[in-house]
Amino acid sequence: MSDGVLVAGEVTRQGLRPGTAELIAAGVKLKEEGAGSLTVALIDVEADAHVDAVNLAGVDEVLTIGAVPERFEAHVAQAALETLIEQRRPRIVLAGHTFASLGFMPAVAARGSHGFASDATAVSCGPDGIRARRGAYGDRLVAELEFPGKDTVVVLLREGAFEPAEGAGSAAVEAVALEIADRARTERIELRDPPAGDVDITAADFLLAIGRGVEEEEQVAEFEELAGRMGATLSASRPLVDAGWISRDRQVGQSGTTVTPKVYLALGISGAVQHLAGMSKAKTIIAVNSDADAPIFSVAHYGAVADLYEVADELRRQFDE
Repeated sequence: MSDGVLVAGEVTRQGLRPGTAELIAAGVKLKEEGAGSLTVALIDVEADAHVDAVNLAGVDEVLTIGAVPERFEAHVAQAALETLIEQRRPRIVLAGHTFASLGFMPAVAARGSHGFASDATAVSCGPDGIRARRGAYGDRLVAELEFPGKDTVVVLLREGAFEPAEGAGSAAVEAVALEIADRARTERIELRDPPAGDVDITAADFLLAIGRGVEEEEQVAEFEELAGRMGATLSASRPLVDAGWISRDRQVGQSGTTVTPKVYLALGISGAVQHLAGMSKAKTIIAVNSDADAPIFSVAHYGAVADLYEVADELRRQFDE
């Protein structure tokens, strides 16, 4: 009989992925709903260095698997997780819907005949079993998935779907020895980092976002200057990124980045479903658009049917004082 929640924490070259705390929050919720104890697994050569960061309130156990290659290899992570699932028999496995997880988590589910859901925005445990929600048809619909007959369910959660877990925990810590180090078979001739972006919009408390309503590329710099005056970080919807007017690391949306700032000020963004999927969980959403029927008003807490340039000029005057 499967029981418990197993969170697969993700460690990158920059350290523990922040989304791991969101996975733990989801795990705590499932635990409260009766899914069983909560275990966090760290599979990384420096797993021990991140124990304190995942030993949060509600976590019962932290497992470290450090006998792995220095660099991430999908088939090694797959072997480690498959072994853990076989040994622990969790009811549900949570991981982030990330590039790394997508490289091996579907294979873990397929090889183990487990239930599987990717890009989930919600997960629950009730009398009828595990359920997961995810967008369908470009997030125009919401699909609710059930997993009848599956003892273990693997769910990849979209980053930003849960508030990060907080508070120090008192979990038991165990180093797990798995015979997987010899499975590495990738030969690296050269390793190059991609060009680093100039900003991390996921860390911003205040985002000023611009969209298709901006008419000229040269005006992007003006809005960046306005964002600076207001103490905000400039971001954008996909059309401006596709046009090459602004870098991709500033793109908000389903094909960009999911953000949860305290304030999201959208100027000239109509609000396609793909964009709404990336920002609708912001604490306060303020929308300015000349179209009263723009979809973004459906999620905005405050809105103005107005010309974005007139609003921007008034903001400049206000923040000049």
